Amino acid sequence: MIGVDTAWADRGVAVGHGSLVGRDDLVDLALERWQSALQGDGRLLLFAGEAGIGKSRLVREFAERVGSSGRFFGASIWPKDAQVGGSILLDLADDLARHGDRAHADRLNALLLGSRDDSDALARRVLLRDLTEVVLEVLREAPTVLRFEDLHWADEISLDVLARLAPALLTTPGLVIATYRTDEVYAGSPLAEWRGRLLAQRLAEEVRIPRFDPVGTGEFVAALTGTVPSSELVALLHSRSDGIPLYIEELLVAGVGDRVPDTLADAVRARADALDPSTHDVLSAAAIVGCRFDLVLLTDLVDDDDQVVDRAMKALLDRHFIVETEAGFEFRHALVRDVVHDDLPPIRRRSLHEEVAKAAIVRHARDAYISEQYELARLPELAHPFALQAARLAARVSAHRESAKLYARALRTAPSAEDHRVAKNSRNEPRDSDNSWRLDDGVDEPEAGEAVIHAEFARELAAVDDIEAAAQHFRIAVELYREQGDRVSAARLVPHLIATRHLLGDTREARCAVVQAALDDLDSLPDGGPLALRAELLGALAAAHMLDRRLDTGLAFGEEAQSLARTACDDPLCIDIDSTLGAILVFAGRGDEGWALLERAVADGAAAGFEAQTARAYRMAGSSASVLAEYELAERMLTDGIRYAATTENWNDHHYLTAHLAHVRCAQGRWNEAEALARRALAEGGGITTRSTALTVLGYLALGRDEPDEAELLLTEALEIGERMGELQRLSPALWGLTELALSRADAATALALSERAYESSALVDDAAYLFPFVITGVRARLSAAGSGSSGARDWLERSRVLIERRGIPGTLPALEHAEALVQLSEGRTDAARSSLARASAEWDAHDRFWEGTQVLVDQARCASRSRRPAQSAAFLAEARRRADEAGASLLLRRVQHAERAGDETSAGPLTAREFEVARLVATGSTNREIGTALSISPKTASVHVEHILAKLGATRRAEIATWFAASRDAEGGRAEPVN
Repeated sequence: MIGVDTAWADRGVAVGHGSLVGRDDLVDLALERWQSALQGDGRLLLFAGEAGIGKSRLVREFAERVGSSGRFFGASIWPKDAQVGGSILLDLADDLARHGDRAHADRLNALLLGSRDDSDALARRVLLRDLTEVVLEVLREAPTVLRFEDLHWADEISLDVLARLAPALLTTPGLVIATYRTDEVYAGSPLAEWRGRLLAQRLAEEVRIPRFDPVGTGEFVAALTGTVPSSELVALLHSRSDGIPLYIEELLVAGVGDRVPDTLADAVRARADALDPSTHDVLSAAAIVGCRFDLVLLTDLVDDDDQVVDRAMKALLDRHFIVETEAGFEFRHALVRDVVHDDLPPIRRRSLHEEVAKAAIVRHARDAYISEQYELARLPELAHPFALQAARLAARVSAHRESAKLYARALRTAPSAEDHRVAKNSRNEPRDSDNSWRLDDGVDEPEAGEAVIHAEFARELAAVDDIEAAAQHFRIAVELYREQGDRVSAARLVPHLIATRHLLGDTREARCAVVQAALDDLDSLPDGGPLALRAELLGALAAAHMLDRRLDTGLAFGEEAQSLARTACDDPLCIDIDSTLGAILVFAGRGDEGWALLERAVADGAAAGFEAQTARAYRMAGSSASVLAEYELAERMLTDGIRYAATTENWNDHHYLTAHLAHVRCAQGRWNEAEALARRALAEGGGITTRSTALTVLGYLALGRDEPDEAELLLTEALEIGERMGELQRLSPALWGLTELALSRADAATALALSERAYESSALVDDAAYLFPFVITGVRARLSAAGSGSSGARDWLERSRVLIERRGIPGTLPALEHAEALVQLSEGRTDAARSSLARASAEWDAHDRFWEGTQVLVDQARCASRSRRPAQSAAFLAEARRRADEAGASLLLRRVQHAERAGDETSAGPLTAREFEVARLVATGSTNREIGTALSISPKTASVHVEHILAKLGATRRAEIATWFAASRDAEGGRAEPVN
């Protein structure tokens, strides 16, 4: 939660200098009117809006867009200027003089500063005529924009000149733009009369600048901070600022908390102090009731009679402190209410809150409201039961964020045991003759021990993705139950506790130890504890092993758990365990069983209304399909799951699903969508697994866009998370990105080492799902590494093949075909390579796998070039270029361009493909025996190839072969690329 101490000043928020957001349509309108003025059809355009809405910023943006197409003069007015006749024209004269128009400036000054009798109607009329004529001369000389800001402080002479100017504008090449605050245009004011007359006569056009809606608020915050804000921050900013840009800026700089920034508070106080005492009292009472208030409740708090309240309300409406809606009355700005509320003397403020709470009980107000009023009255023992009941009600209707806030209040106000008894007795008696205590009809008074509240609070915190706090409160609840000797209740919370600890990075070993301790506690009980609880703990062990891809162990725990859950007839638990088992099965290669089980868990959970279990089933199905390249299923499960999680406010699942949808979009080559989703997940998510996935996706995108430093930064952070958690699914994706990054830097040695590390991690658990991307990358690394060649690549491929084929997961198998083709190509077997590449290309496209699907086209082009098929090679490269361009994949585009420049880099000059491979190894300093080992030929055959190369190149020494090879590579594009 954003608090009072949250500071944004160090993030580059510049008050008054933020970019214009969400106002393009208004700027376009002004530009249209300017184009009309250029044709001799001028206008008076009025921009109206509340203080801080962005009127001046809008005018500045318009001025920049006008540019050199016209002259731009302006004038601003200040609060005291209303006492000076013609003040706006005096300021205009100063601006004209600054721009070199001394003649008109002097005439305006002479007219305004000369002696005159304002009481003489004729003299005043002549003055207005002469002033208007001077301004018209300025407009008629050349296309001109006149800007007059803050007309709410204008004097009557200035307003009268603008009124006389308006009809004459229709035949001039001039545009007059004026701004004023709508909250200063009250009945009977000079500006109100002036505005009404001009608009009625159609001599002016008024545009009201609206507040930002929540979407606009988010866009504005992103523009100010340069980062994607979380929806919680945006919601908080929007509720406190009411969508007014200036307020948003001030809150960001000062910190989004309960304190109103001084700059805003002072302005509110100045307006409130101008009210008469009785009106100010009514305003203060309204602030106690809340941002929205009922007139009857307000009247109960005010000592004066109804007529006094009525007059005060009219004054507050006229002065734009409050507005009337269909639901009643509300403060025009939440910050106005906060300032007025906080300025009340503390004792008076608390007393009023207590009175409001008692009146709210009589009027059957919401428990949440009553609890807030009692807490503000500093009566925690009275606030507690209402807060707790409201929290539980909010949880029942899936309002988890609201529920979490109310549980926090319930804990803050929780009384001691003695206080609780006193409060209970007082609630059973009428407080006075008019007010009695009550809780909602049909609902028992909420009696709850501290452990119960901590546990319920923790569940709500987990739902809203405040994982660290959730883990803390689960731990407190478990400890409290154990202190009470209630081992069963403590054990019930263990699966939830370790789920949150997993999201904070605890290892499998640590989590499983906690579960085993809970099982041991149950074993010590005479009856062994409830059957369903034992099933839930075994299910937690299954999930822990599934997450670490220890599939056989996880399957054993899961099947035992499922048997116990069915015996106990625990339907929600059965759905939860089905989700775990389904994920285990699909990663084990038993796709038909696993996908059916996952889809059934989603359907059964949704039909039964088991929200948490359904959200988790979506999570398991969507993320599994994302990893296993089943993107059609992944897209359906992820998008449906995101909607479901948002509806039920299971925000941790929502953010994790969003991160995996970003992964899918990245894999499909829809990179702009992927980036937006990943950044959103990163901004919103509090769980480490969401962060890990989002960072990995952003790292892949930076890699593909040929931004190596950014890619390294993102992927290294993701790798650190994986190493801390010790889970293959967090470790391998980041490792693959770093391996590809090493290849892009022509660092074959690092790529080879990273791929070996990934293989070792996968081999420990017989994994195929996370190994398959490394198969091709590892082959490329070994074909590029000195002293490795095709034999090293072949060895890597065969080792990987054992694991990939053991699981037989469809989305992983094209990697074997593609890698086989690369090895065949390195061995000079172009016909075999061409067939393998064609099959791999078709399979990658069938799985919608963009990265490999684009690279295989480049490989096909190289193969075609070696086979002396230049037209076919060009066609492959053209398609690869189209795909890379469409996705914005600069790295792949660079590889396409390299292949286009080099033709076939492995058959350059007079050498055959095999001879070129031998020349490459000679260039690395390899002996004939080493060449033979690398290419699986005899040393004698290697010697024959070397003799042929020397003859074709007209060389006599092996060093000349190395020189020729280096020169041929330099001529083909400068920065070295992997051979295959």
